[in-house]
Amino acid sequence: MKIFAISCFFILVIGLIFVGVTIFAFPLRYRAEIRASAAEANLDAALVAAVIRTESNFDRNAVSRKGAIGLMQIMPNTANYIASMHSIESFDLRNPADNIRMGSLYLRYLLNRFEDERTAVMAYNAGEGNVARWLNEQQRTTLETTPFKETNAYVERVFNARNFYRFRI
Repeated sequence: MKIFAISCFFILVIGLIFVGVTIFAFPLRYRAEIRASAAEANLDAALVAAVIRTESNFDRNAVSRKGAIGLMQIMPNTANYIASMHSIESFDLRNPADNIRMGSLYLRYLLNRFEDERTAVMAYNAGEGNVARWLNEQQRTTLETTPFKETNAYVERVFNARNFYRFRI
C-alpha cells in the first residue's frame, strides 16, 4: 500500500511538471479574441492559437523582415485584400483583436481555396501562389511537403502546437 501511495505521488509530481513545462512552452494569451475570430471564420480555435504561437510566440509587436505584422504575422496587402472581401472598413494590425481577426479570415480563405488544412497552413507560410504552383506542377489537390525546408518545419510546429492548445482553448 505504501509503495502504491509513493508511486501515485511521483506520477502526480511528474504530471504537474509536464503541465508546467507545457504551459511555459506553449503560452496562451488573447483567448477571447482567438475564440471570437475562430468562430467568425469557422476555424478550430486551437489551430488559430497554434499559428499565432508559431508565427510570433504571442508577441503582439512582432514584425518580420518582410514586413508581416503582429501576432499572426499578416502582410498589410494581404490584410487589405481580406478586409475588402469582408467589407471591413478599418483595422489595425498592431491591435491583437484586429490582427487575429484578419489572420483567421485569411486562414479561412486559404482553407476554402485549398480544401485541406495542411495545404492551407503551407500556403499561410509559403504563400498561396507558391502552393498553387506546386499543386499544379504535381497535378495534385493537396501537398504533403514543399520544396521549402522552413515551410515543412513550420507546418509540423503548427500541428504539434495545435495538439497542446486543443485542451487549453
